[in-house]
Amino acid sequence: MEQEHIEGTPTRREFLQGSAAVAGASLAAAMMPKAEAEAPKGGGKKPNILYLYTEGVRWDSIGVNSTPESRPFAQTPNMDRICKEGVNFKNAFVTNALCGPSRAVAMTGMYSHNTGVLGNRVAKPLPENIPIFTDILKEEGYDCAMIGKAHGPNGFRDRYWDFYCAFNAPSTNYYNAVVYEGSKGKIPNETRTYERIYADDLFTDKALWWLKEQKNDDRPFCLCLWHQTPHAPFYRPRKYLNLFNGMPVPVPATFDDDLKGYPGKPRAFANAHNKIGDEPNVDATRSLEEIYKDYYAGLKDVDDNVGRVLQYLESIGELDNTIIMLTSDHGFFLGEWRCYDKRFMHEPSSKVPMAIRYPKAFKAGSKSDGQVLNLDCVPTLLELAGVKTPENVDGKSFVKLAQGKDPNWRKDWLYEYFEYPAGEQVRPHRGVRTERYKYIHYFAEPQEFEVYDLLKDPGELHNLAGMPEHAELQNTLAARLVELRKETGDHTTDALNQSPLGGGGEDKKKE
Repeated sequence: MEQEHIEGTPTRREFLQGSAAVAGASLAAAMMPKAEAEAPKGGGKKPNILYLYTEGVRWDSIGVNSTPESRPFAQTPNMDRICKEGVNFKNAFVTNALCGPSRAVAMTGMYSHNTGVLGNRVAKPLPENIPIFTDILKEEGYDCAMIGKAHGPNGFRDRYWDFYCAFNAPSTNYYNAVVYEGSKGKIPNETRTYERIYADDLFTDKALWWLKEQKNDDRPFCLCLWHQTPHAPFYRPRKYLNLFNGMPVPVPATFDDDLKGYPGKPRAFANAHNKIGDEPNVDATRSLEEIYKDYYAGLKDVDDNVGRVLQYLESIGELDNTIIMLTSDHGFFLGEWRCYDKRFMHEPSSKVPMAIRYPKAFKAGSKSDGQVLNLDCVPTLLELAGVKTPENVDGKSFVKLAQGKDPNWRKDWLYEYFEYPAGEQVRPHRGVRTERYKYIHYFAEPQEFEVYDLLKDPGELHNLAGMPEHAELQNTLAARLVELRKETGDHTTDALNQSPLGGGGEDKKKE
């Protein structure tokens, strides 16, 4: 079994707690977080929060979003329940489809170029003037826990947690999980190994134990339960070793495009090392059938564990008093253009499920077509908790959108990817996605481009870049990308920016 990689263990340093920012005020409060939280401000118990940030779950891999081809494999009744009993977003995306950067976005509501987390080498903590949203909730009387795959800057271990049981790596050993574990703001630098239990079953056991500890607490909780499955190398839970045996898997129409020279695709896409069958790697990506079935078997176990948590919250009468946010750190290629993994801006990689369940604010069975981003999770959760959002947050609360009351929602957004050449040799790129068009700019030399009309070409099959008849469209989208970079404070260069937090250039280890 693959040996888990965990970042070094620098000396733990206590550090200033971030607080909600107001105009002219510092983002970091000049005081240490207290071991015991104060009572919630404003009287009355605030809503609990369950933040389910899953791993590599593409938009159509859960049942309610599945296609006829994927439906037999998309066995996710519990995640479907969250979608059906809340608001299901049909156009949800991540701004950087890579684990470490995406998880920093999920905790801060800030773009990668503003957090500095540009790649997966994230051993150093976030700067002290960047609060994560649980810092802010802690100041408002919440008990906060991080359980599962943290994989952010230092695993966010330098922040205060009432309970922490997580790892800071692409994945941990599926049957011998190695984690950092601690409580009440004290997390030892030494790791702990749990043997012969499937990692995500362990994390859910820990989550249920902690929730039971909170049962008689007057304070609200925020539980970040971040499962690692179905991350490569795709080890299955024992109970599903034979799941899907004998079932044929759908083969994407573009699976054999490499035999045709990848028509229309730039070399930056064609030459990336994310191909099934002929790229030797530790993930053993030998066949589409193997990857496809392992992916969905692992996802079914995650759904089982989500169901365990929902059942417990329901049994203690807290389900409807709990805001449940469900989304993923990125999507996943399952054979499109013979690809696996993520990183690219294309829909299988950047489009994710997103749903929010909270009956006190949202009508069950609601759907939204608005383009929402993982940037938006933090301001949404803070608004629902009655807490002011820091001014440095790039995302926008989608509460009004989810209630059908925001006609001025965003029409386009910025995508960015920096880590190169680590992982699958995916070249750095930025892009802009409007409601209809997508523009991708591979900005490292030799520069290349992709342009798609998603209304006419949802499969991104026909690259319009470089065609004279579409020159005006391409120029308009290129200009909008420049504007979005300015609007979001992107000062990264077109060189291979090796941030102290991001990096990834010289680390060839599979991430």
